[in-house]
Amino acid sequence: MTGLVLSGLSCRHGRRVVIDGIDLALQPGEFVGLIGPNGAGKTTLLRAAQGLLPFAGQSSLAALPPRERARAAAFMPQGREIAWPVSVEALVSLGRIAHPDAAAEVDRLATDRAIAALGLDKLRHRSATTLSGGEQARALLARALAQETPLLIADEPISGLDPAAQIEVMQMFRQLASQGRTVLASLHDLGLAARHCTRLVLLHQGRIAADGPPRAVLTTRNLADCFGVAAHVEEAPQGLIVQLLGRAARDT
Repeated sequence: MTGLVLSGLSCRHGRRVVIDGIDLALQPGEFVGLIGPNGAGKTTLLRAAQGLLPFAGQSSLAALPPRERARAAAFMPQGREIAWPVSVEALVSLGRIAHPDAAAEVDRLATDRAIAALGLDKLRHRSATTLSGGEQARALLARALAQETPLLIADEPISGLDPAAQIEVMQMFRQLASQGRTVLASLHDLGLAARHCTRLVLLHQGRIAADGPPRAVLTTRNLADCFGVAAHVEEAPQGLIVQLLGRAARDT
């Protein structure tokens, strides 16, 4: 399986409908940013798509048996808690559990590549529980990367990272997509999403409000209607620039 196909995906929390009739198809080579205001349903969509929450509708990923699912998609959740004081190297190597038949040398090389990609070489032998919040985020992302799946799903992967690390992670995601993998990440930084994602999916009140290239999704109208902010959007040599100006005026 490559990519991800969702059809009529809906999910409830009690009586409240959190996501409602989501139709979405992601292809290899795409870096898709899932954006939207708090409470729009981003985390619920990511988790339901993997079968981690009860849902109605269809998900090509959730339909797979657990072992195949682990080889098809890696997931970095929003929660960053590391429960055990294992080394960073041991933590990252846990991503290889999805490949029980792989040779030890293959596992080691995959772990080394993930550690190098997230700049964790100097922290390799540190206890993961002693890392800063940003370092823990990078270590957990490296664990997902070591899984070496065609689909990578990340829930707010750059939250808590310093600006340089945020840019590096976004560039890494774009590179993974350019190599033929599919990346789906929920994001709050609209500027970084605009410059690095190949496609944006805007959620609002549990439904897809816009889907397409960043320039088509990050319009002043969409930003006002979905985020409640006035914004200036312009093309620049370095990519699309989104400047948030304040709260959008409300019709009375």
